[in-house]
Amino acid sequence: MKKVSKISVLVSTAFLVISCSNDQALRNKADELAQKFIITDGHIDVPWRLNKGYEDLSVRTETGDFDYVRAKEGGLDVPFMSIYIPSSYIETGGAKEKADSLIDMVNQMADKDPDKFEVAYSLADANRIFQEGKIALPMGMENGVGIEDDLSNLKYFYDRGIRYITLTHSKDNLICDSSYDESEDTWGGLSPYGRKVVKEMNRLGIMVDISHVTDEVINQVMDMSDVPVIASHSSCRHFTKGWERNMGDAEIRRLKENGGVIQINFGSRFVSPETDAYSNNKQAAVEEYCSKPGSNCVNWTAPAEFEEEYRKTNPYPFATTEQVVDHIDRVVELAGIDYVGIGSDYDGVGDSLPVGLKDVSTYPNLIYHLLKRGYSEEDIEKICYKNFWRVWAEVEAYAKNNS
Repeated sequence: MKKVSKISVLVSTAFLVISCSNDQALRNKADELAQKFIITDGHIDVPWRLNKGYEDLSVRTETGDFDYVRAKEGGLDVPFMSIYIPSSYIETGGAKEKADSLIDMVNQMADKDPDKFEVAYSLADANRIFQEGKIALPMGMENGVGIEDDLSNLKYFYDRGIRYITLTHSKDNLICDSSYDESEDTWGGLSPYGRKVVKEMNRLGIMVDISHVTDEVINQVMDMSDVPVIASHSSCRHFTKGWERNMGDAEIRRLKENGGVIQINFGSRFVSPETDAYSNNKQAAVEEYCSKPGSNCVNWTAPAEFEEEYRKTNPYPFATTEQVVDHIDRVVELAGIDYVGIGSDYDGVGDSLPVGLKDVSTYPNLIYHLLKRGYSEEDIEKICYKNFWRVWAEVEAYAKNNS
């Protein structure tokens, strides 16, 4: 019996050593692929972060999710800088000026450190900048409120470097309805003006981003767009039942017909059913708190101290990297490997990022988990950039032939 037991221990130890060795080999391979592939992230909110106060992003920073050093560590090569315009500008005006100021910040990043950053105006730019060892900074506008009621502003912002536009954000605007807006839909999808916007974006070579919009908008855009569309930072509603901000199965299937790509958002609420439920419960607590006389809420938004106290008594259920990969699996199951990419929402979702994906240095961990799931190098290359680059190329080609 002792002899058998000793053999069992030896076999178990050998298996453990082999498993650890295989695991380390996967991690080494993930690190290698992260540096090899041209990782393109469809949505990073650096400009809005800088809007709150200047930071030197050419060095490692103690705050935020993005800087040059961590981007290089993680293999991030083409982060789309989000020119985010809050929906409050629908009421106050000044959206175009705010967009201009955020674009100026991206240009200042590149001008200050031309050996590290360069603004990319085309797919060819992005590839060249990567080959030169720098980080390319293409831009997307998050919220079409920036073009206001003047269709010619699309050309204006194209010339300034905007290469996609998220049609709206948290409120219905002049273009379309928002998935976040709980009031009755203004347009039942796209407005008449919004239809003109989509066609003009096609003509100019600006990708149409269907994140943040209602299902009606998604379907109407895919009905009329002459080129594939993107969802620059969305995940799968299958895991967050009833939350329209994420894409439904039917819309993901249609995305395959359209030829577009959904870029998975890393925010915990976007990927974890537990975190989605937590967010709904917290919102109910906020509404109860704000309804009390004397509360210091602004527009039904509780102060920071409420958030801090709530998290103390209700620990936040962070998602995992494995759950992010579940969303990639879901898209592949519904549409195929050619229609999914990365849209992390770094610097845009606050302290809600999954365990293992806390900043731009952690893309190798995502790749590691993809390898563990059995994704091939070819598959991972598509997820990291090739699927999105295919759409970008098609949009550019259509504009070239129809301008």
